[in-house]
Amino acid sequence: MAFDIEMIKKVYAELPGKVEKTRQLLDKPLTLTEKILYAHLADEQPAAPYERGNSYVNFNPDRVAMQDATAQMALLQFMQAGKAKAAVPSTVHADHLIQAKVGADKDLATAEITNKEVYDFLSSVSNKYGIGFWKPGAGIIHQVVLENYAFPGGMMIGTDSHTVNAGGLGMVAIGVGGADAVDVMAGMPWELKFPKLIGVKLTGKLNGWTAPKDIILKVAGLLTVKGGTGCIVEYFGEGAESLSCTGKGTICNMGAEIGATTSTFGYDASMARYLEATGRADVAAAANEVKEHLTADSEVYANPEQYFDQLIEIDLNTLEPHLNGPFTPDKATPISQMREEAEKNGWPLKVEVGLIGSCTNSSYEDISRAASIAKQAAEKNLKAAGEFKITPGSEQVRYTIERDGLIDTFNQMGGEVYANACGPCIGMWARTGAEKQEKNTIVHSFNRNFAKRADGNPNTFAFVGSPELVTALAIAGDLGFNPITDTLKNANGEEVKLDEPTGHELPPKGFDVEDAGYQAPAADGSDVEVVVDPESERLQLLTPFTPWDGKNITGARLLIKAKGKCTTDHISMAGPWLKFRGHLDNISNNMLIGAVNFFNEETNMVKNQLTGEYGEVPATQRAYKAEGIPTIVVGDHNYGEGSSREHAAMEPRHMGVRAVLVKSFARIHETNLKKQGMLGLTFANEADYDKIMEDDTFNFLDLDAFAPGKPLQLEVVHADGSKEVIVANHSYNKQQIAWFKAGSALNLIKEQNK
Repeated sequence: MAFDIEMIKKVYAELPGKVEKTRQLLDKPLTLTEKILYAHLADEQPAAPYERGNSYVNFNPDRVAMQDATAQMALLQFMQAGKAKAAVPSTVHADHLIQAKVGADKDLATAEITNKEVYDFLSSVSNKYGIGFWKPGAGIIHQVVLENYAFPGGMMIGTDSHTVNAGGLGMVAIGVGGADAVDVMAGMPWELKFPKLIGVKLTGKLNGWTAPKDIILKVAGLLTVKGGTGCIVEYFGEGAESLSCTGKGTICNMGAEIGATTSTFGYDASMARYLEATGRADVAAAANEVKEHLTADSEVYANPEQYFDQLIEIDLNTLEPHLNGPFTPDKATPISQMREEAEKNGWPLKVEVGLIGSCTNSSYEDISRAASIAKQAAEKNLKAAGEFKITPGSEQVRYTIERDGLIDTFNQMGGEVYANACGPCIGMWARTGAEKQEKNTIVHSFNRNFAKRADGNPNTFAFVGSPELVTALAIAGDLGFNPITDTLKNANGEEVKLDEPTGHELPPKGFDVEDAGYQAPAADGSDVEVVVDPESERLQLLTPFTPWDGKNITGARLLIKAKGKCTTDHISMAGPWLKFRGHLDNISNNMLIGAVNFFNEETNMVKNQLTGEYGEVPATQRAYKAEGIPTIVVGDHNYGEGSSREHAAMEPRHMGVRAVLVKSFARIHETNLKKQGMLGLTFANEADYDKIMEDDTFNFLDLDAFAPGKPLQLEVVHADGSKEVIVANHSYNKQQIAWFKAGSALNLIKEQNK
């Protein structure tokens, strides 16, 4: 029986009536997205339809999922909420803290020793509050969710931006900060600005070397890293129905790379097959009873231009394999053009390492198609020119592919299997020689390829592709190799050509696993004790943030004016810093160390206005904090792009930064700032970004009249004494202003629970 089957049946029992009421309210045929969103309203149905891209709406998600790095802070916050048990089904997944170094078994054993304090905390706090715990080695959160918890028509939130992976099973699954998860686990509604809708019509059918990954790589090239911001992407058409469920998951997973709120597909036969194959025939049977409500109305897909705010059409028959990168996931290049592009741009052509797997591409289908290429290498007497690494997404996948001989196939080409964890995808890769910072190229089937992300080397040029293409490029050792047209010279000096990949949508002998790694919580956790050592370097109980004093913020100094891309990796790096995710003060020592200072083009080097000297960003901010001086961070477009990590908002808040003023925000980060009682503001006139000088002081003129829809005015005082007023827009509604006044959203929850 599936997890939480009674909850799922309840959702389906109520769905037809809710959909009908929504159809009457909107007075038109409904998209799948609209059906799911309106079916999960926390409040009574409104008198008029919500306005896409404008209305703030309260929702009741069906479940919450948290990965171990973000779960620490989320659960430390939840412990302050005064609740005995999580209000909705919730899970924690130990996947981020395992470093890939020498191989699965040794790396897992090392992690269990190194992270014992954190794992014990997560296990005990989960046990106490009725939360399922997936132990280290069980797998990556998003793959485990797809295999066990995702269900068509459901709504979930997760403390990781790639929660959107569950859209492959027809969910509206959204990445959030830990404070959002705390709200839902505490039984509070979850707020979201009602998204706009992007429709992607897929015609034709994938063939040859083209994979589902290539669809999202193409879409990323069309929309860029911010083109989906504030939108849900709904895929449909004959091409969508021809894709496997896990292929759909891959596409939804990388929707985070276009800034989309989430992505989803309508329920179809491939989803039913996957549910049945993963032991959830009961969910498939329940979904089949209401299947007409688990996809859009037929009129929508017949005339999509009338129902979506933007429409994209992709012909899968003619789609070509792509590689995206380097340094950004939206720079899309068809493989036939890669050699020309690489030579033109000076990208290293030699492929040093190929890596497959991760939460994005570790399904049985992915691994079997990649293994078909590896098998050919042995049969055709080819030696892999580059290193090759495999990261299974779950113990169930790993056990099954080992049983079916696929790991042996990879071993024959020199492949190395890492633990069922995030590993290289998030910087948890102890890559030999990375410290030399040599210019080199890697290819992987992950989702993100920001500078330093995989191995910490800013000179590693990382390119994203499908597992089968990555495998071929690792064999060739050549970024410009096109397996569709090119040949390789084998050990006998013969020119040989790789055949098209083949694979299985689902394992022919079914999935199997000895120990999936799940720990069920205690039926009654009231006697479970959660201990946090006050001397710990890894965990720290939280102290509530100070409420706003009701006065204008004055005398604020500029901490940094960030230039160009400033992702959550730049604001709060992962990699070696992951070990401090449960200790706010210690992890704050990485605050903004990756951001480029506009005034000197350097990272982690800003001017201290108190001394006139330059120093590291965290140390400079601590000096301001010690003197009780507020500060402001200024940024460029799409500030906070990337992972959902709330630490990127909590660290500045903890350190005394009061406002972040940018040209535009990534959605999750803007929400995280609001939740922590920060001011997230945007320039009314983007050109005003250029007016900010290194020695500026800021005075808020009308913060004491903070109100929805009313811009704020900031007086900027330059070093020469001259002054000018900058207008700053904001998107705070009444509830969010209450968070700011209370000092944080959690402070407000605690007050309401008294």
